[in-house]
Amino acid sequence: MNNEEATPNEHPDLSAGMTPEQLAEAKQYGRLDLFCMLADRVVDVAFLSTAAFLLAKPLDSWLGGYQLLADCWSLRLICLYMAVYAMHVCVSFPLSFYSSHILEHRFNLSKLTFGGWLWRYFKTNALSAAFGAAMILGLYWLIWTTAAYWWLVAAGAFFVVSVLLGQLAPVLIMPLFYKIEPLADEELSDRLKRLSDGTGLSIEGVYRIALSEETVKVNAMLAGLGRTRRVLLGDTLLDGFSPEEIEIIFAHEIGHHVYRHVRKLIAAGIVFSLGGFFVCDRLLHLVLGGWNHDYAQFPVYALPAIMLFLALFSQLMEPIKNAMSRHFERQSDAYALRRTGMKEAYISAFQKAATVNKDDPDPHWLDVLLFSDHPPIAERLAVARRND
Repeated sequence: MNNEEATPNEHPDLSAGMTPEQLAEAKQYGRLDLFCMLADRVVDVAFLSTAAFLLAKPLDSWLGGYQLLADCWSLRLICLYMAVYAMHVCVSFPLSFYSSHILEHRFNLSKLTFGGWLWRYFKTNALSAAFGAAMILGLYWLIWTTAAYWWLVAAGAFFVVSVLLGQLAPVLIMPLFYKIEPLADEELSDRLKRLSDGTGLSIEGVYRIALSEETVKVNAMLAGLGRTRRVLLGDTLLDGFSPEEIEIIFAHEIGHHVYRHVRKLIAAGIVFSLGGFFVCDRLLHLVLGGWNHDYAQFPVYALPAIMLFLALFSQLMEPIKNAMSRHFERQSDAYALRRTGMKEAYISAFQKAATVNKDDPDPHWLDVLLFSDHPPIAERLAVARRND
């Protein structure tokens, strides 16, 4: 290759090897998926705004009417969070059902029955609610004890939690949703391990993750940190792609390690969390009425406002995060091409993945800006075709 991160040619193939019918279907799916994601953001902001400025104080007062909750701020905080979370689930359920079940079945991407989807939806929200309650309780404890410096300490705590989640995700969280087992294909496993030689990448093992129980989409990832780091290959990928194509995808994941993308993303997360918590603190002072700015008496009813401000900040920063992620993905693509030298396998792998996943090769610019953490397929293929 001539350079590490090339610019796509002026006239890329916008079909990504798809037939006209497949391309039209991918574009229709992409448009509807974009609509759902935009609608989801509108619903989130509208609900959290309503909760923060109309429902929070009355609900907190109602909870405070119970002696136990009046005397125990921590317990009242958890009850308020659970109430807000439950209301949000109810409000967003129709859109979630349409986007993740009806739409996926309409385009023959999902294998889940309604009961299977509902059980997964329940598990996801139960886990999110439990984790969120613990995080909110910890955040309030920091506010009550570290006062005006809470936002600074919270950013440090965010770093610790990010590292812990990175370590625990592949061994404790993901197995709650997917069957994960060691890769039985020793020849392929050895082939992939040889590919990582000389990179300094130490992996605990190569695993097969059972995606086919619920979807036809293909996926692969390098998950975990330290001793829990492992390669997860979807069975849909293993069963439908050639060893050379799987090598290309694995080499791409190695590229993330070589360029230390995980560390860079964690470092960026610290910066974003510092900014988010600081802006949240300033906005709380600005718009939260009835608070005397004594952090030790920081009100429980401010919880929905915190959730709103952090959500808005995250959405505003999302284009920057996505741009950073796309840059990292381009670097890993370039590494995979250079490491393997298998240009044709690279092209066929990404064409096949785009066709199976019904990815629009040239999505709407708003989709790329707001939601895409990977470059469009047409761009990635153009780079491969241009460089030798």
